[in-house]
Parts: sequence; structure tokens; C-alpha cells
Amino acid sequence: MKVLIATEKPFAKVAVDGIRQEIEGAGYELTLLEKYTEKAQLLEAVKDADAVIIRSDIIDNEVLDAAKQLKIVVRAGAGYDNVDLAAATAHNVVVMNTPGQNSNAVAELVFGLLVFAVRNFYNGKAGTELKGKKLGILAFGNVGRNVARIAAGFGMDIYAYDAFCPKEVIEAAGVHAVDSTEALFDTCDIVSLHIPATPETKNSINYEMVSRMPKGGILINTARKEVIDEAGLIKLMEEREDLKYVSDIAPATAEEFAAKFAGRYFATPKKMGAQTAEANINAGIAAAKQIVGFLRDGITKFQVNK
Repeated sequence: MKVLIATEKPFAKVAVDGIRQEIEGAGYELTLLEKYTEKAQLLEAVKDADAVIIRSDIIDNEVLDAAKQLKIVVRAGAGYDNVDLAAATAHNVVVMNTPGQNSNAVAELVFGLLVFAVRNFYNGKAGTELKGKKLGILAFGNVGRNVARIAAGFGMDIYAYDAFCPKEVIEAAGVHAVDSTEALFDTCDIVSLHIPATPETKNSINYEMVSRMPKGGILINTARKEVIDEAGLIKLMEEREDLKYVSDIAPATAEEFAAKFAGRYFATPKKMGAQTAEANINAGIAAAKQIVGFLRDGITKFQVNK
């Protein structure tokens, strides 16, 4: 059995070493395709792979057609919208993610961006503090729970909404549970997005929703850019000069945001949520363990296509 690591943005060496230990320790062969620049290189590399570990790499119908022996793809990270799940299912390929492995890294980034925002992007002018502010967490999964944990240390008043998480679970974490996304935006000075990009959530953070925020509101997005209705947010920020938007995902209209909202908008040059040594290692090794568990024992615990 051959396992391929296909990463345009490579894992750290220590992560690759850990993956190798897991894969070769189970008696499988490991091959690497790193820093590739053309899709043709990926199409060639997957031809004889039984399993593939990826990061933000695209696995579409063309790749799956080329991978005649492929049985499983594991996305080292929580999000998996870079994999065509329907095509994978049609090719009888199992797709998994590694939920929770990047959660602390993303949550810490939220607060790096928030301190930057409330201190006016360090422009020398007086800002505000996070202590006592109302923080809304949209989706109370692995990242959302870590955000709540850190927010408690800042002395924030924490609220959350998650359609799939019982109120009792949210409240057991010392967080106020609200009944809807609208209630979260109505209540909170800061709203942090942790929802996946699905047909239901895409463009759901729109003009009407964000306009509910109190004066001086900050919207922070470390989830997916697709959940933002960019045209609607631009229109609202033109009308309300009190709002700020910060993200680790540059919008498709990043140049327009930057030109119109200097001092109220910031996005990192690349998606930064999982860009720590620890998250890199954790997600890579988790992916390797899941592949071994699947190939050897048929374990499908983290399968995302059914």
C-alpha cells in the first residue's frame, strides 16, 4: 500500500517525520509531492496511491479519475471544501478531516486579530480593551470552545449560538446560549465566525445580519470567506463608519475593502489559522493515524462523505 503526502504548502519536517513513523511503522510505503506548481504533477503522483494526505490542495473529479487505486483522502485540518465529496463518493473514495487538531491555533489567532483591531491596528491612537466586552461565538465546535476558554481569561462576557449544539453544553462551558444567529448579532460587540462553508451558510453573514451589531461592532472571520456576503458587508461599512472587519481570509474583493475602509479592515496575506508548528504536526500525524486505522481496520470515524 502506498500513501502519498501531496502538499503545495508542505508540512514542517518534524510533521513529515511523524507521519513517516506512523505510515512506515504500519508497513506501508510513504511518498512525497511537495511544493508542486502544476496540477499535472499531482495527477501523475496519485496514479498509484492508495491513500493521500493533503492540506489545502484541491481534490476534484480529474484527480480522482487519475487515482485508480485510491481508497482514502485525509484533509489535515477541519475544513474540507477543497475536496469534491460527491466525486469522491462516486469513485468509492473515503474522505476524512482531522477535527480539533488546529483548534487552539485558530482560537489564539482570533485574539491576536482582536487585540490588533481594538487597539486601532496599532496606529498610535487610543483604543479599547476586550475586558467586559460581549463576545459572540457563531458555532460552538472545537474552535468555538477554545475561543470561549481564552475569552474567559480576558474577562469577556461570552455568548454563543450553534444550531447543532445543545444549550446545556454551551452553558456548561460558562457561556450564555442564545436562540439564533440574529440574537447573537443583536447582543454582541464582537462576533467571531466559526461556521463551515455549506449551501446554508454561504453568504449568510450579510447586510441585514451584520447591521444588527451594536455601535463599534467588530466582525472577525477565521472560518471561510464564502460565508460573507462581501457586497452586503461593503455597503454596510460604507453606511456605518463604526464597524470593523478583520479576517485571516482575504475577501475576493480585498482591494476594495482595503481602499474604502483603511483603519477598519484587515486581512492576513494568507489563511493563517492553522499556521503554527504545533497545529501542523498535530494535524499531519492525526491524518496518518486515521489512514492506518482505515487501511488496517476499516475505521471510518472521521469520514465526511457518506
